[in-house]
Amino acid sequence: MSSPVLDFSKVSVVRGGTRILDQVNWVVLPDERWVILGPNGAGKTTLLQIAAAAMHPTSGVATLLGERLGKSDVFDIKPRIGLASSAMAKRIPADEVVLDVVLTAAYAVTGRWNEVYEDVDVNRARRVLAEWKLSAFDDRRFGTLSDGEQKRVQIARAVMADPEVLLLDEPAASLDLGSREELLQLLGGFASNPKSPAMVMVTHHVEEIPPGFSHVLLLAGGAVTAAGPIGEVLTSENLTATFGLPIELTSSDGRFTARAA
Repeated sequence: MSSPVLDFSKVSVVRGGTRILDQVNWVVLPDERWVILGPNGAGKTTLLQIAAAAMHPTSGVATLLGERLGKSDVFDIKPRIGLASSAMAKRIPADEVVLDVVLTAAYAVTGRWNEVYEDVDVNRARRVLAEWKLSAFDDRRFGTLSDGEQKRVQIARAVMADPEVLLLDEPAASLDLGSREELLQLLGGFASNPKSPAMVMVTHHVEEIPPGFSHVLLLAGGAVTAAGPIGEVLTSENLTATFGLPIELTSSDGRFTARAA
């Protein structure tokens, strides 16, 4: 059996007397693609921040890629993790050209300065851009792109460094229907490739779960309400318990729809 890329044992986070995460147990294997689903304030983004080595738990043990947080140098862990999030997007200079947005991931920096890149780095950046249908945008300024295009650039940047785990924080948020479906199609194809790294995606909506994702973690009030294979765990009953509202779930061709029952 492969070693976990993420292994959380009784992980809790308390801030200002508020318990944001409560005794979370969670294991992610290299060939798994997880979606974290839950209402606002459930602790989804906090859980992802710990997985990205951007936050330490208040208690419990979080092991990332075999390294225990608090016992290892996070600067050795972070380059092995790909992260695409709105917080990361805010750090990208608006006037940076798209090719450089992706290329600078090789040095884990935002904003090209005096780094020296070899042809192999430039070629990889162009190849990654092509994989995410961005070849036509490599000389465009990041700030001139649409939301959907910026989301794909963020993911391309996260993939550039060939991470061992890819973390996506609400990648389809704010997108129109066409942009969302294009992104989910690309994510589904990436998830279905056995050479792709482990993936974890946070979302609020079952409609945003790409095909090819294998597992789901349901959170409510900082606690896990259910976790495991998506075909077993993503049910009307579990969604009802998670969101505190009678929910009816339907599925077709690997995609899901939910509404109030």
